[in-house]
Amino acid sequence: MSKAEIRSPLPGTFYRKPAPDSPPFKQDGDAVAASDVIGLIEVMKSFHEIQAGIAGNGIAFTVDDGDPVMAGQVLAEVEQ
Repeated sequence: MSKAEIRSPLPGTFYRKPAPDSPPFKQDGDAVAASDVIGLIEVMKSFHEIQAGIAGNGIAFTVDDGDPVMAGQVLAEVEQ
């Protein structure tokens, strides 16, 4: 199996949950579809949904909830 990377399209703060008291969009090991939202990036109080963009059998996040990220940084890997 090969692994594909999901990269951040912009710099900001990455959130794996839609709200602090909500469950994560995806857990490590979950299957993903290309249209699935895997997290949010906050930039200057504006939130942007991040879609997987690829489908696969298992997702593994490389950043934690609330981590700062740079544009182009790998957010997660997906087994295809």
